Amino acid sequence: MIIRTLDELAVYQKALIAADAVSAIIDRPSFEKDRKLKEQLAASSSRVPALIAEGFEQKTDRHFAHYLYLARGSAKETKTHLIVAVKRRHLTTTECDGLVRDYNEIAKMSSGLIHHLEQEDRKHRQPHRNRTLPPESPD
Repeated sequence: MIIRTLDELAVYQKALIAADAVSAIIDRPSFEKDRKLKEQLAASSSRVPALIAEGFEQKTDRHFAHYLYLARGSAKETKTHLIVAVKRRHLTTTECDGLVRDYNEIAKMSSGLIHHLEQEDRKHRQPHRNRTLPPESPD
């Protein structure tokens, strides 16, 4: 598959959708009394696609992989905040399970892309030119 733009990267698209879903949840009135958790969820969930985007524009594959490692960490952080939100009764277990699955998939997709980038290890990426990336899968 040839990836020409950031918007064509499946892990980025999935991260944006997941961040939007988290935004909808933290707009609930119950989060007004738990501002710290609301801020942590907002920050970590929006950081995932932002780090992927920043990495996509890096000069080398290793640099891009570094940002994907950070995005993967933020996905795991978001997952933890979601579990805390369930325990504090801001969302249901069912809602949480779906989002946790999404963030686990984002982490797995990031890992696959990291592996590919570290094998390729191109020193001069050309962000706006055609390049081949592996198929993204949650496996």
